[in-house]
Amino acid sequence: MSLSSLQRRRLIAAARRAAKAAYAPYSKFRVGAAVLTHAGKIHTGCNVENASYGLSNCAERTAIFKAVAEGERRIVAVAVYTPTRKPTPPCGACRQVIHEFGPKAVILCSCNSRLRIETTLDRLLPAGFGRKNLP
Repeated sequence: MSLSSLQRRRLIAAARRAAKAAYAPYSKFRVGAAVLTHAGKIHTGCNVENASYGLSNCAERTAIFKAVAEGERRIVAVAVYTPTRKPTPPCGACRQVIHEFGPKAVILCSCNSRLRIETTLDRLLPAGFGRKNLP
Protein backbone atom coordinates (compact mmCIF):
# COMPACT_ATOMS: atom_id res chain seq x y z
CA MET A 1 0.00 0.00 0.00
CA SER A 2 1.27 3.46 -0.74
CA LEU A 3 0.84 6.21 1.80
CA SER A 4 -0.32 9.74 1.11
CA SER A 5 1.97 12.60 2.06
CA LEU A 6 -0.53 13.52 4.80
CA GLN A 7 -0.38 9.99 6.26
CA ARG A 8 3.43 10.10 6.18
CA ARG A 9 3.52 13.47 7.96
CA ARG A 10 1.00 12.35 10.59
CA LEU A 11 2.86 9.12 11.30
CA ILE A 12 6.23 10.81 11.60
CA ALA A 13 4.79 13.55 13.84
CA ALA A 14 3.11 10.94 16.06
CA ALA A 15 6.36 8.98 16.36
CA ARG A 16 8.27 12.14 17.30
CA ARG A 17 5.69 13.01 19.99
CA ALA A 18 5.78 9.44 21.32
CA ALA A 19 9.54 9.66 21.87
CA LYS A 20 8.94 12.33 24.53
CA ALA A 21 7.36 9.67 26.76
CA ALA A 22 10.29 7.25 26.42
CA TYR A 23 11.73 5.77 29.59
CA ALA A 24 15.42 5.66 28.70
CA PRO A 25 17.46 6.40 31.85
CA TYR A 26 20.32 4.10 30.80
CA SER A 27 20.86 4.70 27.08
CA LYS A 28 19.34 8.20 26.88
CA PHE A 29 18.19 7.04 23.41
CA ARG A 30 14.55 8.17 23.32
CA VAL A 31 12.74 6.42 20.47
CA GLY A 32 9.16 6.89 19.36
CA ALA A 33 7.06 4.85 16.96
CA ALA A 34 3.66 5.14 15.33
CA VAL A 35 1.76 2.30 13.69
CA LEU A 36 -0.95 2.79 11.07
CA THR A 37 -3.42 -0.08 11.03
CA HIS A 38 -5.59 -1.34 8.20
CA ALA A 39 -8.56 0.28 9.98
CA GLY A 40 -6.84 3.67 9.65
CA LYS A 41 -5.99 4.09 13.33
CA ILE A 42 -2.61 5.31 14.58
CA HIS A 43 -1.14 3.70 17.70
CA THR A 44 2.01 5.09 19.28
CA GLY A 45 4.72 3.68 21.50
CA CYS A 46 8.06 4.56 23.02
CA ASN A 47 11.01 2.55 24.22
CA VAL A 48 10.87 1.41 27.84
CA GLU A 49 14.18 0.42 29.39
CA ASN A 50 14.83 -1.73 32.42
CA ALA A 51 17.86 -2.11 34.69
CA SER A 52 17.87 -5.72 33.49
CA TYR A 53 18.57 -4.64 29.91
CA GLY A 54 17.11 -7.74 28.27
CA LEU A 55 13.69 -6.82 29.67
CA SER A 56 13.60 -3.50 27.83
CA ASN A 57 11.10 -2.98 25.02
CA CYS A 58 11.54 -1.06 21.78
CA ALA A 59 9.16 1.69 20.67
CA GLU A 60 8.02 -0.23 17.62
CA ARG A 61 6.98 -3.28 19.62
CA THR A 62 5.28 -1.11 22.24
CA ALA A 63 3.16 0.54 19.52
CA ILE A 64 2.35 -2.80 17.87
CA PHE A 65 1.42 -4.45 21.15
CA LYS A 66 -0.87 -1.50 21.96
CA ALA A 67 -2.54 -1.87 18.57
CA VAL A 68 -3.01 -5.61 19.08
CA ALA A 69 -4.41 -5.01 22.58
CA GLU A 70 -7.00 -2.72 20.91
CA GLY A 71 -8.03 -5.53 18.55
CA GLU A 72 -5.96 -4.57 15.50
CA ARG A 73 -4.25 -7.35 13.55
CA ARG A 74 -3.16 -5.74 10.27
CA ILE A 75 -0.42 -3.13 10.09
CA VAL A 76 -0.04 -0.92 7.02
CA ALA A 77 2.88 1.26 8.10
CA VAL A 78 5.32 1.90 10.95
CA ALA A 79 7.09 5.20 11.55
CA VAL A 80 10.16 5.37 13.79
CA TYR A 81 11.73 8.54 15.18
CA THR A 82 15.22 8.55 16.70
CA PRO A 83 17.07 11.54 18.19
CA THR A 84 19.99 11.13 15.79
CA ARG A 85 21.47 12.88 12.76
CA LYS A 86 20.76 9.83 10.57
CA PRO A 87 17.56 7.77 10.63
CA THR A 88 17.67 4.42 12.39
CA PRO A 89 15.68 1.43 11.06
CA PRO A 90 13.95 -1.07 13.35
CA CYS A 91 16.08 -3.71 15.06
CA GLY A 92 15.80 -7.38 14.14
CA ALA A 93 13.35 -8.24 16.92
CA CYS A 94 11.06 -5.40 15.86
CA ARG A 95 11.29 -6.44 12.22
CA GLN A 96 10.11 -9.91 13.21
CA VAL A 97 7.16 -8.53 15.20
CA ILE A 98 6.22 -6.17 12.36
CA HIS A 99 6.32 -9.18 10.02
CA GLU A 100 3.70 -10.96 12.12
CA PHE A 101 1.13 -8.20 11.49
CA GLY A 102 2.38 -6.42 8.35
CA PRO A 103 4.78 -8.45 6.22
CA LYS A 104 4.67 -5.78 3.50
CA ALA A 105 4.25 -2.75 5.79
CA VAL A 106 5.75 0.57 4.79
CA ILE A 107 8.59 1.57 7.12
CA LEU A 108 9.33 5.27 7.64
CA CYS A 109 12.39 6.27 9.66
CA SER A 110 12.98 9.88 10.67
CA CYS A 111 15.44 11.72 12.86
CA ASN A 112 16.65 15.21 13.84
CA SER A 113 17.68 16.05 10.29
CA ARG A 114 15.85 16.00 6.97
CA LEU A 115 17.21 12.55 6.18
CA ARG A 116 14.59 9.83 5.92
CA ILE A 117 14.42 6.13 5.17
CA GLU A 118 11.32 4.85 3.40
CA THR A 119 11.20 1.18 2.58
CA THR A 120 9.04 -1.86 3.19
CA LEU A 121 9.33 -4.58 5.78
CA ASP A 122 9.84 -7.29 3.17
CA ARG A 123 12.95 -5.40 2.00
CA LEU A 124 14.28 -5.12 5.56
CA LEU A 125 13.44 -8.74 6.37
CA PRO A 126 13.52 -10.84 3.20
CA ALA A 127 12.29 -14.39 3.65
CA GLY A 128 10.98 -13.55 7.13
CA PHE A 129 9.79 -16.30 9.45
CA GLY A 130 6.01 -16.37 9.85
CA ARG A 131 2.82 -18.36 9.85
CA LYS A 132 3.68 -19.95 6.52
CA ASN A 133 6.64 -21.65 8.19
CA LEU A 134 4.53 -23.38 10.82
CA PRO A 135 2.48 -26.54 10.31
